[in-house]
Amino acid sequence: MNYYIFTLLLLILNTPKLHAQRLLPNQKGLEIKTGITDKGKIENSYFINLAITVNTKNGNYHIWGIEYTYKNHFYNNIRIPQETYTAEGGYSFFLLGDTQRNITLNFGITGVGGYESINRGKDQLQDGVKLISKDHFIYGVGGRLTFETYLSDRLVFLLQGRSKILWGTDLQQIRPSAGLGLRINF
Repeated sequence: MNYYIFTLLLLILNTPKLHAQRLLPNQKGLEIKTGITDKGKIENSYFINLAITVNTKNGNYHIWGIEYTYKNHFYNNIRIPQETYTAEGGYSFFLLGDTQRNITLNFGITGVGGYESINRGKDQLQDGVKLISKDHFIYGVGGRLTFETYLSDRLVFLLQGRSKILWGTDLQQIRPSAGLGLRINF
């Protein structure tokens, strides 16, 4: 009897480990990210992004997302809010990662379009100063570098640095940001 138990234990211990399959083609993911868009405090400049990803081959994936960005500008102790609503679509390329895809580094490029509101459409400040900058439709391109690590087979933690170049705006044309988020694959 001990011989059979010992043989069974040896078979179990020598069985190769089974790993979950990650980054399968056509696997979809829902991700939410937040972060800062400026060096200041988070209450003065932040973004919230909701995106859907669809995996393709070799760890690459398509990205479709919407984003809300808020930034305060100050003039004589008066806050002038800048709100940006954008939609983006693009592609992310796998750059580096371990063999089991537990940790990956991806580079993505996207097209961006949306609307920018300055001082919620009011062109007059409380002290009578008139704003020259107006609300506009904006468009441009974005680039991102994303560090991804799997917390479980379906949950992915994201660290992201990115920049957008926007046209049609009266304000900052190049807009860098950094953030973190979670993706749930289903």
